[in-house]
Amino acid sequence: MTPSPAPSAPDAPEPLCAVTSGRGPRLVLAHGFTQDHRVWGGLDADLAADHEVVAVDLPGHGRSAAVRADVTAGADLLGRTGGTAAYLGYSMGARHCLRLAVDRPGLVTRLVLISGTPGIDGADARAERRRADEALAERLDPSDGSAPADTVEAFVARWVRLPLFGDVPEPALGLEARRQGSPAGLAASLRLAGSGTQEPLWDALPSLAMPILLIAGARDDRYVDLAERMAAAIGPRARLHLVADADHAPHLQRPADVAAVVRAFLDEGP
Repeated sequence: MTPSPAPSAPDAPEPLCAVTSGRGPRLVLAHGFTQDHRVWGGLDADLAADHEVVAVDLPGHGRSAAVRADVTAGADLLGRTGGTAAYLGYSMGARHCLRLAVDRPGLVTRLVLISGTPGIDGADARAERRRADEALAERLDPSDGSAPADTVEAFVARWVRLPLFGDVPEPALGLEARRQGSPAGLAASLRLAGSGTQEPLWDALPSLAMPILLIAGARDDRYVDLAERMAAAIGPRARLHLVADADHAPHLQRPADVAAVVRAFLDEGP
């Protein structure tokens, strides 16, 4: 694997850091919150057997920890980094990939969203989520300059124990990579790119023309409902796959099963 930030035009924002592996049709991976390009539970290595896999560090994470961007700007940077390709995003990464597909559909040949959402319905619900994310951000990087209440290690330890992650095997959690996160970077991601800050994209879903695969863990009731609603809104270009005995991170719990479904989708004809 070799670091491979893509070239940018003069005066354009710098692209995000990424690691490329494998050969074949290009597939860009966008991770979830507190993760980086290393936390894919083996899904990346499996798909790199017959694809060029570009695993990106999103703003505030990994080697892109110093980058500050909301979802719209982050999606633009993701597209500058990955170029024309199939895009696969998980959770926060799924929101970035979906934003890119709406804003620059010519770059996205196929779209895979794992535990994704087009945004939170209702201004009050979005405001409540922003308040919750700000409280988390304050624990890592207090706005008044005081000492943080959490180290990244303590924050990550609580994060991965949330019930929605279910029984992800410890090696697949990528704890070493997560613990190396930047407090300021993670806090900025919460403040700028949390789901409460995102413009809902429900109305844009019917306009998407590329094939779309929606994946959710069968035990993750909230995201099963979201995936079903998205599939209905997108129409015949979308297909839905529920991963049995899995929760919010099905690719970390059942990487071989998810890789097989993704590979079959990517290898379909036009």
